[in-house]
Amino acid sequence: MNAEDINGFFAERDQLSMSDYLELEYYLECVGDIRETLAHFCSEQSTAQWSRVGVDEDFRELYGAKVLSWEVLEELPELSYPVEHAATGKIHACRVTIAHPHGNFGPKLPNLMTAVCGEGTYFTPGIPLVKLLDISFPDSYLARFEGPKFGIEGIRDMLGAYNRPIFFGVVKPNIGLQPVHFAEIAYQSWLGGLDIAKDDEMLADVAWSTTEVRSKLLGKARLEAEKQTGDKKIYLANITDEVDKMVEQHDIAVANGANALLINALPVGLSAVRMLRKHTKVPLIGHFPFIAAFSRLEKYGVHTKVITKLQRLAGLDAIIMPGFGNRMMTPDQEVRENIEECLNGMGSLKRTLPVPGGSDSALTLDTVFRKVGSVDFGFVPGRGIFGHPMGPKAGASSIRQAWKAIEKGIPLDSYAETCPELRAMLDK
Repeated sequence: MNAEDINGFFAERDQLSMSDYLELEYYLECVGDIRETLAHFCSEQSTAQWSRVGVDEDFRELYGAKVLSWEVLEELPELSYPVEHAATGKIHACRVTIAHPHGNFGPKLPNLMTAVCGEGTYFTPGIPLVKLLDISFPDSYLARFEGPKFGIEGIRDMLGAYNRPIFFGVVKPNIGLQPVHFAEIAYQSWLGGLDIAKDDEMLADVAWSTTEVRSKLLGKARLEAEKQTGDKKIYLANITDEVDKMVEQHDIAVANGANALLINALPVGLSAVRMLRKHTKVPLIGHFPFIAAFSRLEKYGVHTKVITKLQRLAGLDAIIMPGFGNRMMTPDQEVRENIEECLNGMGSLKRTLPVPGGSDSALTLDTVFRKVGSVDFGFVPGRGIFGHPMGPKAGASSIRQAWKAIEKGIPLDSYAETCPELRAMLDK
C-alpha cells in the first residue's frame, strides 16, 4: 500500500458516527512497518480490495474498518509463540482500537464473528499473532437483538429465590447412570435444598439415558420434591445435539418436565442458541466446552469476555463459566470480567446469571461469594454435593448451611457444631 492507501484505514473518533460501528480491541504482534500492517489488518477484515482496477471508486469510507488508536507496548526479540510467516522486520506488540461498520454484516452472529475473528483477521500479512480482547456494541446495534428471555430476575421468580445465590448441582456420576438412579440422586439433592439439579454438559441423548426417559423421570421427581419441600425446583436438561435435532430435543424435555435447558453454546453455535431463544418458553443456560481452545493463550485467540458478551447477545439466561481457583486455570481477574459482562448494562438486554464453577463445595462458597461481590451468581458444585460422605441430600444441605453461616457472619467451623452435614464436609 502507498501512503494514501494506508491513510484511508485510519480515522479520528469525531470523524465517524460511532453508532454505526462496533469498537474492537485487539492485541497484535506486528512484523515490519506498524502503520502499514494495521492498514492491511483493517482492509482484510472489511473491504479487502477497496476499489476495482481502473474504476474511480472507494469503498473505505462506508465499509472500511478503521484504526481509531494504537499503542506500542514493547519491541519483541521474537514472536511470543512460533508462527511461520513471510514478513520481515522489527516485531512490536501493540494494542489497537478499531471501528468496524456493523452494516457490513448486520445483526447476524455468524457474520459478525466471520468479520471480527475470521480469515481476514487471523491471516493478515505482517500480523502473525492476534487476540481479540473486547467488543463494544452501540445501543443501535444491541436493539436488534432479543437477548435473554428470563435473565437473573426471571430465574429468581421461577424459584422464589431472592437475596442469595442460586444453588446448582451437577448430578454425579456424570456419565453412566441409568435414568432411574439419576432421578433418585437428583431428588435427594432437591430435598436437601438444591435449587437446580442439572445434567452434565457431556450427558445428552445417549443410549443408556435418552432425553425422553431421563426427562420424564426427572420431571416427576422435580414435582415430588416441590411437593415435599414447598419450594420450587428446576431440572436443567442438556439438549446439546446436532442443530436439526435441538428443537425436537427441547420439546421432548420440556413436555416431560424439564423447566430449563442446558446448551453447549460454542459446539452447537451461537446462532443455534438464538434460534432456540425464539422457540423456548423456559430459560436457556450455556456451558463452556470449546471456549478454552480459543481463549487460554494470553496473546492469541479470543478473550473469554468477548465470548460471554456474544452468549448474552444470543439469549442465554445463565452462563456457566470457568470459575475461581487453580483447577480452572483462569486468572481471578478474568473470571471477574466475565461475571461483570453478565451483569453490566448492555442496552435493553436483561442481565444474565453468571455461574462460575470448578471443584466447589460448602467449603468454597464464602470465597466465591466474596470474589463475585454480590449474591447475583449461581453456585455449581458436583462432587461437593453428590460425593458428600452422607449422600446427596446431606451434600445439598451442607451448601445451604454454609450460606446460613455466611449470612450470620459465623465461621463455618463454629456453625458446623450443630450441622452434621456441614461438619462432615469440614472433616472430609
